[in-house]
Amino acid sequence: MFLYEAAALGAASLWALTGLLSAGPALHLGAIAFNCTRMVLVAVMLGLWVAATTGWASIGNDHLAPLVLSGFIGIFLGDTALFLTLNRMGPRRTAMLFSLNAPMSAILGWLVLDEYLSPVQVGGLLLTFLGVLLAIRFGKRKSQLHKWENIKGPLWVGVLVGLAAALSQSVGSLIARPIMEAGADPVAASSIRVPVAALGLVVLTRLPVSWVKPSGSLTLPIVGIIAVSGLLGMGLGMTLILYALSGGEVGIVATLSATTPVVMLPMSWWRTGEMPALGAWAGAALVVAGSALLFAS
Repeated sequence: MFLYEAAALGAASLWALTGLLSAGPALHLGAIAFNCTRMVLVAVMLGLWVAATTGWASIGNDHLAPLVLSGFIGIFLGDTALFLTLNRMGPRRTAMLFSLNAPMSAILGWLVLDEYLSPVQVGGLLLTFLGVLLAIRFGKRKSQLHKWENIKGPLWVGVLVGLAAALSQSVGSLIARPIMEAGADPVAASSIRVPVAALGLVVLTRLPVSWVKPSGSLTLPIVGIIAVSGLLGMGLGMTLILYALSGGEVGIVATLSATTPVVMLPMSWWRTGEMPALGAWAGAALVVAGSALLFAS
């Protein structure tokens, strides 16, 4: 009876888990090298999956250019900014900032596609933004000493990079939306978008610039964690959310899938042994409440 809702919660939980799994390898390798390795591995996984299915039949020639552009903006730029934020702000704050991609998508739909925003949805937008601000400003107690709670560099730089990650994700989704609404297979579409990002990252890591080079060695355990992170987050997580959308109510599924910042808090508590501050819980709760209003029918 609640399989679709459980699938949406499962996807949110996997995204929270992969955020925590990625923190160590991303810090070890550097954001660019980590994301490059992850994207190459995920691109290979997706290519093998689509080759074994009939997903390519749903992709027309006129779909290729928008999907390439969507992959460049949404995944290459978006994920690169996401992991740069992860290294600066830690997984908890990064998840909160990235949750703004939902209200940003709603605002872009209103601005670009003339989609209607009701007063209730506007209230949801404001609640979501308020929740993120609350969690970042009051989300840490002085007694929390784990490295994930430290902010590297100026706070405003980390926030701007996190907002860029969320905005890139929103723009990438906006570009791909007409193709997905036309019936394109989501996994096949991803198998085009992800390799574009992987190619861009491979080229980026070849530039003669120090900050794009790996800051640590690429060991077999690190590769294993990155592969698991990609498989769980972009493989199983994506499959669960697609299953949830196939039979569940869109508003409920979207709201449940937006619970990643909330789910991450007990996971982080277990991993670090430090209870998150009240502001972190309150901010995450406001994000979920705002998402519920945003996706209200």
